Amino acid sequence: MAKDGGTAVAVKDFTSLRSTIEYLRDAGELIETEVEIDPALEMAAIQKHLDGGKSLLFQKVKGYPNGRLFTNLFANEERVSRLFGVEDPRKFKFKCVEALRHPLPPKVVKDAPCQEVVIDKDIDAWKVIPMISHTRKDPGRTLGGGNTLVTGKYFWGGTHISYNRMHFRGPNFSSFQISPGSHTDMIATEWYRKEPIPMTINMGVPPACTLMAGAGFLYMILHKGSDELGVAGAMQGSPIEIVKARTVDAYSIAQAEYVIEGYLDTTQKVWESEEAERTGKQGVFPFHPEWAGYMGKAYRTYKFVVTAITHRAEKPIYYPLIVHGFDDHYIDVMMREACFLELADRISPGLCVDIHIPMAMTDWGGAIFQIKKRRQRDEGLQRNILSAALSSSLGMRMTIAVDTDIDIYNVEDVMWALVTRTTPFSIQAVCQGGFGQTFQPAERSSAGDRDWTQTNIRFAGGMAVDATVPFQYRDAFERPPYPIDAVDLNKWFSKQQIEKAKEGMTEYSKYLAKTGF
Repeated sequence: MAKDGGTAVAVKDFTSLRSTIEYLRDAGELIETEVEIDPALEMAAIQKHLDGGKSLLFQKVKGYPNGRLFTNLFANEERVSRLFGVEDPRKFKFKCVEALRHPLPPKVVKDAPCQEVVIDKDIDAWKVIPMISHTRKDPGRTLGGGNTLVTGKYFWGGTHISYNRMHFRGPNFSSFQISPGSHTDMIATEWYRKEPIPMTINMGVPPACTLMAGAGFLYMILHKGSDELGVAGAMQGSPIEIVKARTVDAYSIAQAEYVIEGYLDTTQKVWESEEAERTGKQGVFPFHPEWAGYMGKAYRTYKFVVTAITHRAEKPIYYPLIVHGFDDHYIDVMMREACFLELADRISPGLCVDIHIPMAMTDWGGAIFQIKKRRQRDEGLQRNILSAALSSSLGMRMTIAVDTDIDIYNVEDVMWALVTRTTPFSIQAVCQGGFGQTFQPAERSSAGDRDWTQTNIRFAGGMAVDATVPFQYRDAFERPPYPIDAVDLNKWFSKQQIEKAKEGMTEYSKYLAKTGF
């Protein structure tokens, strides 16, 4: 804790999860407890109770005397923005755009905290890592908080970091779920049955790495071979340190808490649950909730083989996260918003001035673009942007364009624009019959009695909604500017009376009162 003019100020170092936790503690953003927690159900249940609240650190974990659990770092966008030096969370995406344009390559180091302990014999992941279970329907505890890192020739010369859910069906091997069309899917396709694909699974990583791990499915911007760790470094303000793995031709994130080294074997398959394996059916039995807010299903995946587990010596920290919660949401959308903003700017520079993905749009399910038409010939470009977003983001269901007089952070104002500024001709179906995400129930069930992996009719299509005002008729859509600046409420009421009068106001009514609309 430093002193600034006699006032205590939290020193901000977020180049590791540990230093980040110290900053959160000093800043009053951390709740911690010495009461033992069971990673089976209790962790997920507590996070759901406190979803969107303070970061949580559990110092004692049942069955893991040398382990700790931490979560909710990304559950609040104001906290994350401040961590990265951005006071207004609505401006965060603009810093991300600069990082996308100017990555800072990772730095290779010889020694790293993540390798203080090396286990390369008698490997048993269950005994080392406090994996959690989410719901009573889950077949057991799963590893959902690991960040897969693939580098070098296996990612076309770049660095790739992502989330891939894993279920250890044995002490040293697991299932490895890959989202169709993702970077990891591209990697597996490129090296399919050619040779094992070396990679590391990193847990408890620097926040900038967590931010990038959730930035998937917009590969026109984050193309194959891009330097995703470089973008993380630019966000952090210093290079992400990586270290050569001990047992495979891969790299680990040096400041990670735990690392699983190993390789993806595309010649072998592993079922995600015993029930699915016993019946031989994919996409039927419950397994791990999904980002769309529905219960996931068990599938048959490529096999991940563990060659070593490394970790910090002193009480390493595992960062699990529930799915379709605010922690997961902001991990998934904060960089994704920047990618869409960059996509729109490449189509028509300056036309899209902001973008927002509210929780209701389920992370990868939709986006709202704020458009500022400058002249008549800008008309129609907003639809190009909407259709491009749907086409380039697999499985995306809805894109909406609104004008600058609409508050894209207020769902009610967006709904007002949809009701008053659209016609049937404003709505365009895009990519019908294309390739989608099978983790949306509508796509998964479209296979009917057939296995979803054997059908190509998995995507019903996306919807582009143009709720912008036609430029030539903009005067007809003027919002009435009530003269709120003409009065001072203090002339008629006391401060207490004003506060009392505002008690029943909703967030939308406060917005209308503030803007005069």
